[in-house]
Amino acid sequence: MKSLVLYLHMHQPYRVKHYSIFAVGHDHDYWTDKDWYSGTNNERIFKKVADKSYRPMLELLGKCLEANPGFKFSLSLTGVFLEQAAEWAPDIIKSIRNLVQTGRVEIVAETYHHSLAFFYNRAEFEDEVAQHQAKLRELFGYESRVFRNTEFAYNDDLAHWADDYGFHGILAEGWDKILGDRKTNHVYRPDGCHDLRLLLKNYQLSDDIAFRFADKRWHEWPLTVEKYQTWLDDACADGPLVNLFMDFETFGENIWADTGIFKFFESLVTQWGRSEEHNFLTVSEACDSEAPQGEISMPWTVTWADEERDLSAWLGNAMQHEAMAAVYELREDVLASQDADLIADWRRLLTSDHVYYMCTKYFQDGDVHAYFSPYDSPFDAFSCFMNCIRDIRTRIDALKTKE
Repeated sequence: MKSLVLYLHMHQPYRVKHYSIFAVGHDHDYWTDKDWYSGTNNERIFKKVADKSYRPMLELLGKCLEANPGFKFSLSLTGVFLEQAAEWAPDIIKSIRNLVQTGRVEIVAETYHHSLAFFYNRAEFEDEVAQHQAKLRELFGYESRVFRNTEFAYNDDLAHWADDYGFHGILAEGWDKILGDRKTNHVYRPDGCHDLRLLLKNYQLSDDIAFRFADKRWHEWPLTVEKYQTWLDDACADGPLVNLFMDFETFGENIWADTGIFKFFESLVTQWGRSEEHNFLTVSEACDSEAPQGEISMPWTVTWADEERDLSAWLGNAMQHEAMAAVYELREDVLASQDADLIADWRRLLTSDHVYYMCTKYFQDGDVHAYFSPYDSPFDAFSCFMNCIRDIRTRIDALKTKE
């Protein structure tokens, strides 16, 4: 049996508005940009993506579930995404709940704030995982069995933590430099783990959709379902699983509807499901589909971002390192304050997108960072963020003075 394992990730950060040094000490709202057309107006951005991507893709996924009894897939949803959906598009949460209630949609666990806390403060990381699990129980009555870390940032240490925590599976990038002559089409055991199963993204086939589908310069453009299914079948010669992992916003936001991306997806699901040799699996079902075909060790951190597939998208320059050190340094004082608003603002600053916007890479990777950034430059992103840090410190000092 050839199994398609589809996993989609839903995330939107709270972007810091253009927060001036002159606002420090008196304006504690870092998130509300009153200019509706600004690149940091979070409400406008979320509603725009909801119309272009979330609503049409959720509707299409529901349609595919109804029309194809064997269709299954997996989702992950950050806590900050769910907060914005609850405030500005509650119908999206209802749509996700309806999908989950079919029993054929799995939700994957992750950090609540889409942070890199695992690499900075283990206690904060574990708090975020627990917060995320609690939010999934609250909204969907769901307990996740499989974990993915922010941006697929994975190493052996993370696998050992997930194994001890009790997760059944974990997701990571299937990076050639780690795999060697092994393939992503099998279940593996992370090095040194007992019960944990490892699924690896087939980045070539995933990126054919997520990055190359609309690129008219690509030598395989236009990508047809017939051509792509041939590639999927060919991949299965190396093992029973094809792990397609990508951002949910691929559909409609990153790749617009007028490219035919929605029609392509619907046709792919339909045609793949017609063959008796084909099926769909959720990520936990994929973990159980075969015994582990050996162990995989990733002693250094691998992510799914940029050419290097490491943490350099977020920790590649001095600004990024300074920003991350500054925000995590505040944790003890912020939590000791027991001020709910202060804690919420601080945790939103942990979201990895903030330092992603500070990246100073060039060429194609630099273009991708610039495309997603709402700021004029990486230094502007750094300045706005550090001004928030300064204001957080003034709020902490003010609370201590009252004691």
